[in-house]
Amino acid sequence: MENSKFFPEIHGNFGFGCMRLPMKNGKVDYDEFIRMADAFVDAGFNYFDTAHGYLGGQSETAIGDCVSKRYDRSKFLLTNKLTDPYFRSQEDIRPFFEKQLKWCQVDYFDFYLMHAQDKNNYQKFKRCKAYETAYKFKEEGLIKYFGISFHDKAEVLDMILTEHPEVEIVQIQFNYVDYDDASVEARKVYEVCEKHNKPVIVMEPVKGGSLVNLPDDADKILRELNGGSNASYAIRFAASFPNMAMVLSGMSNMEQMQDNISAMKDFKPLDDKEMEAVHKVCDIFKSLNLIPCTSCRYCIEENECPMGIRIPDMFSSLNAHEAFHNWNTGYYYSNIITGNGYGKASECIKCGKCERVCPQHLEIRKLLENVARTFE
Repeated sequence: MENSKFFPEIHGNFGFGCMRLPMKNGKVDYDEFIRMADAFVDAGFNYFDTAHGYLGGQSETAIGDCVSKRYDRSKFLLTNKLTDPYFRSQEDIRPFFEKQLKWCQVDYFDFYLMHAQDKNNYQKFKRCKAYETAYKFKEEGLIKYFGISFHDKAEVLDMILTEHPEVEIVQIQFNYVDYDDASVEARKVYEVCEKHNKPVIVMEPVKGGSLVNLPDDADKILRELNGGSNASYAIRFAASFPNMAMVLSGMSNMEQMQDNISAMKDFKPLDDKEMEAVHKVCDIFKSLNLIPCTSCRYCIEENECPMGIRIPDMFSSLNAHEAFHNWNTGYYYSNIITGNGYGKASECIKCGKCERVCPQHLEIRKLLENVARTFE
């Protein structure tokens, strides 16, 4: 396995995204996470990614207990992020950063990213001098590389990178469905990174699992290749572009870990036949007009819905209804709201808190009306 051509510390081009760790009774399943982390490291990979908002803070502490305490610090790389809800002024940033080091049980972060940058929260980061403060951490040796993660249009990224040429790496949402999507602009955003000569980390290569459980006609296209899993084609697609330093995968069980390792340990870019198949699958997805929710859960974990509406789960049910037309999609919707004290889609009070933190910039309030019409 070759080291990254951009960052020699990175082994291979596959990273462990820790936003969707295995859970048991509302807590991270340490036993399963340890098994997965060991398999990941044993395969030769070393890059872990987290943020404080992931799993309500449990992602960071699980990394501390299951990775940092068990491995020599030179054996793994760790990325963390500065996220909008956790600071109000420049003075808040350093104390929060020091808590992140403590939660993760490390003395430094290899990469530190300004999290989920878009045209709105970037103004807050500017006002609070977040970029300058984080770059001071780099000068002090508390982080090795300084970067951003990004969720907006290409022109916004171009503005940020023009104003902050010190950015060393950019994390973007990139997958074959979003590649030419007008709302995500994955291709155009990637091209801006190329223009500014910034290596790229890919997030959401399987679009929150949407590119794993495909509609039957799309699934058939990939099965006829007689090759890997649906997830493997999505991850290899993202890794096939020359400026990609790393593709992250948010894995929840050992089966997913082993599948991803098998696709990426001896990585080969998609060949022409595989790329053609992926484009056919993409065309099928476009025809379905599905909600492009990635189940990041920012809308309910970083900014709790006052009505307790489980927004990502409801969108998943509606997408399943549209893609598969199964009778039981309504049953799953009922399970979301029954016996858990969660609100119905129709009980949305239109406060808009969810829309302000949505990386996909979805019109959630309007989409919940569609959910209610379909299932209620």
